[in-house]
Amino acid sequence: MTTETAPAAGPATTAPAAPVWSTDPRTGDHRAQVAVEAGPSDVDRAVRAAAGAAHALADRPRRAALLRTAAEHLERAADEVIAVADAESALGAPRLAGELARTTYQLRQFAGIVEEGAYLDVVIDHADPALGRPDLRRIRTALGVVAVFAASNFPLAFSVPGGDTASALAAGCPVVVKAHPDHPATAELCTRLLRDAATAVGLPEDVVSLVHGFEAGLALVRHPLTAAVGFTGSVRGGRALHDIAAARPRPIPFHGELGSLNPVVVTPAAAAGRAAEIGAGLAASFTLGNGQFCVKPGLVLTPAAASGAGELEKAVVEAAGRAPAAPLLDSRMRAAFLSGVRERAALAEVEELLAAAEEPTATAPLAVRPGVLAVPAALLAADGPHALLLEECFGPVTVLARYRDQAELAAVLARLDGNLTATVQLAADERGEDAAALLRGLVPLAGRIVVDGWPTGVAVAPAMHHGGPYPASTSTATSVGAGAIARWLRPVSYQAVPQELLPAELHDDNPLGVPRRVDGHPQPGRSR
Repeated sequence: MTTETAPAAGPATTAPAAPVWSTDPRTGDHRAQVAVEAGPSDVDRAVRAAAGAAHALADRPRRAALLRTAAEHLERAADEVIAVADAESALGAPRLAGELARTTYQLRQFAGIVEEGAYLDVVIDHADPALGRPDLRRIRTALGVVAVFAASNFPLAFSVPGGDTASALAAGCPVVVKAHPDHPATAELCTRLLRDAATAVGLPEDVVSLVHGFEAGLALVRHPLTAAVGFTGSVRGGRALHDIAAARPRPIPFHGELGSLNPVVVTPAAAAGRAAEIGAGLAASFTLGNGQFCVKPGLVLTPAAASGAGELEKAVVEAAGRAPAAPLLDSRMRAAFLSGVRERAALAEVEELLAAAEEPTATAPLAVRPGVLAVPAALLAADGPHALLLEECFGPVTVLARYRDQAELAAVLARLDGNLTATVQLAADERGEDAAALLRGLVPLAGRIVVDGWPTGVAVAPAMHHGGPYPASTSTATSVGAGAIARWLRPVSYQAVPQELLPAELHDDNPLGVPRRVDGHPQPGRSR
């Protein structure tokens, strides 16, 4: 495959680069031009510069220092970062302050992971003549340049300084980020802070770089030196990029987080005992962040005839109705949300318990209010137009599917695609085989199972899995937590290699003190 380059024509025949605007989602007005879209030659330069910086990232202590220093730079610039991100996302300073704290925590967490070294998964099997086995030593090594596509709904934690970038740098992979058009100024600011952090610890600034533009994203995935891709976004966009990555002469891993309905099952006993609590919790969850979380509960299976069913619906509608009107991330998403809700509400036997609609405010003319739809679950259990209700509608709306019996519940669950999460609301005494069977039935549908809680809120923890069967994600990996680093590594075995030619982590005396498994026995590393 050849590298895409700019045409050889002079300025008179070369189309000018398109401007990149920072836009206020509250009004739809341009704020400022922050950049121009990258052309093929710009992408080529960014990827080649990143590849040239890869050797410097082999230094694990310096890599850990980079991650910690990046966190410090972001914190020192917190006021500016939050102000710029709010101007482009309308997510509000309190929410963005929390997101920035999550972002810096992730960076520091990965610094600790790098220093500990367990992620290298070092295994040593000494030669055993009796078994005819040579000396074998395995370690994980960095893939190379990682392309990261920033997410619309998390301008910090899933964008330039977010988990994909942090985990890729931790693995030793330089990163080229494709900025999201919803927050280009935030992307520029955060890139500058990360590049300054690299320089401060003695690394090339090109370990992190940024490009803008739709075509630049395509060129980034196609570039022969791009070794892997991390993506968070729509099913349509993610699948298109996934297919490009797979169709390359040398296919590369594409770790995409795409769409998710995040079903919730409410048992009859739970509805009877906790209707008001469940209704209020559901409303808080699906309106959080104005419904723009990838783990928003979009389909809730409620028992039609259970005691408390009506109270639950009333509680959801009342609590959601009190949620303030707010803008979505951009005008395109706003239009898609409003048309998507209208299309769903127009289906036969769908009740609009709370009408989602435009609701301009003094400061946000493009604000919308949330909606709640209800439908007999039987209509979702068969092919037909109601299958639309089993597709994600991005924004503050949820669908209550009223099931009459366990067979109807099972029929709807059988029609669901893969999800990031699946939630069950149980009664306090539902801890027997029926509840266990319900959970077992949900495991094939989702990457995270939640009981008596809500899926919004994804803890940055070693045990977290943020992913799921397609279309929730395109791989079995997690994009959140310590396990996210594994996406950017591959194992290499060394056979009968002299000690002095091995990586230090594979030496018998373990000079770097990394955890290892030697001849089948685990050996802890040194405490940091």
